[in-house]
Amino acid sequence: MNKTDLSDVYRDYIACLNKQGWSKLGQFVHDEVIHNGRRFGLSGYLKMLERDFDQIPDLYFNVQMLISDPPYIASRIGFNCTPTGNFLGLHVNGRRVSFAENVIYEFRDEKILQVWSVIDKAAIEAQL
Repeated sequence: MNKTDLSDVYRDYIACLNKQGWSKLGQFVHDEVIHNGRRFGLSGYLKMLERDFDQIPDLYFNVQMLISDPPYIASRIGFNCTPTGNFLGLHVNGRRVSFAENVIYEFRDEKILQVWSVIDKAAIEAQL
């Protein structure tokens, strides 16, 4: 897969997340997906995303930077949202916060096999 094709697949994946098109998630995420070293599988990955959207009703993934080096994608995703209650152990309680997530994805057969993700928690803390 070339850089452009992989970038297009990734952008389609992000669109799927933003639409909460869970029935199509399996088109983008491998059945054996691993997230930050933990084997989630597709069903566990879906539960994680559903929980994220429950905790953050206005969650929207805004790709700010995208680097494609097949089979890898590196992305910086920006968020400007209002998490309810606690988020990442912080008492956000519906306040609007902006932060970024830096993520590296490994693809196999055009599906996400591994995800390494770091959220800028310090940026949230600074806003509270």
